[in-house]
Amino acid sequence: MERRVAVPFPPQRIVSLVPSQTELLFDLGLGEKVVGVTKFCIHPAEARTKATVIGGTKNFDFGKIAALKPDLIIGNKEENYQDGVDQLAAKYPVWISDISNLSEALDMIRRVGFITGAKEKAATLAAEIEASFARLAASAADETLVSAAYFIWRKPYMVAATCTFIDGMLRRAGFANAFAGQSRYPEITAEQLATAAPQRILLSSEPYPFAEKHVAEFQQICPAAKVDIVDGELFSWYGSRLLKSAAYFSQLR
Repeated sequence: MERRVAVPFPPQRIVSLVPSQTELLFDLGLGEKVVGVTKFCIHPAEARTKATVIGGTKNFDFGKIAALKPDLIIGNKEENYQDGVDQLAAKYPVWISDISNLSEALDMIRRVGFITGAKEKAATLAAEIEASFARLAASAADETLVSAAYFIWRKPYMVAATCTFIDGMLRRAGFANAFAGQSRYPEITAEQLATAAPQRILLSSEPYPFAEKHVAEFQQICPAAKVDIVDGELFSWYGSRLLKSAAYFSQLR
């Protein structure tokens, strides 16, 4: 983000503004130092009971954060909002990640480990994730990418397109994004979906809670496509949950 952030080492009172990075902090053994999390920080289960809930990822409770007296706040460019981050950065050390692919996610894990005093654990974790994806790539070296549309929302329909972390994960899972010609998270119509004619339609479990009851709706639009409900966390969480992603992707093929 081209910002210089001075952090006391090691930080003792950490506020995490991003669910996947909250889980990472706990998996690095830093749970006791995490004093604030968002209402969406559902992993690990005890995160929201051990730490104070400071609002959502895009609506911070500044009073609660001030009461926690954090010496480090960790956020993300896409998941948080600039005005809120700027307001916090005027008072506290705020470290922001910016992640669009696996390499940047691994770099984030290593950097978070470095600034929190868990460098070795983070390095080991990143290496394990990297190795799991290398094995996945080797196992599918001769396979042809399958056209897929990845839905994140309904009414209106929204998909993950180019320049998203999910798009990178789709390729690693063996899919070619049916909406690669569009950017970020475009709204699309049923007609556009029918025209794209993907071989697979992936309905994410988050942020919209797609379920089996929605499968028939998409099957009607694209009768020839295979429609699946997929674990959105394993496609979009870029912290320690990536340890589970490669194995999950291998099962989707």
